[in-house]
Formats: sequence, C-alpha cells, structure tokens
Amino acid sequence: MLTDDGPALVDGPIDLVTADGTVLHCDRFRVALCLCRRSANYPLCDTSHRRARRRAPGSTDR
Repeated sequence: MLTDDGPALVDGPIDLVTADGTVLHCDRFRVALCLCRRSANYPLCDTSHRRARRRAPGSTDR
C-alpha cells in the first residue's frame, strides 16, 4: 500500500535485499519502506519524511 507523503507499507514478515546484496529480515506484520530517501535507516522508514515541512503549491510563506 502506498501512502500520501509517506512510506510504502508492505505486509510482512519479509526478507529485503538491498542494492549491495545485504539481506534485511523484517519480522513485523507490516514493514514501512522509505520512498523519500530521508531515512537514516534507508530502505526502512524512520519517519524522517514527517520532519520536512512541505509548502502548498503557490504558497509564498517560508
């Protein structure tokens, strides 16, 4: 399941293979995969996307 401005939620448990071949075993019933690449635990989500304030289109406040 994809969420607005958040992670991809995958039903677990899963074994995730990273680009360098490392296997991450996630035994949770739902695993959050980072889509924004801000996570310190990438490819797993650590909710870093929540800290980035997004402005509405056309907004001028900073």
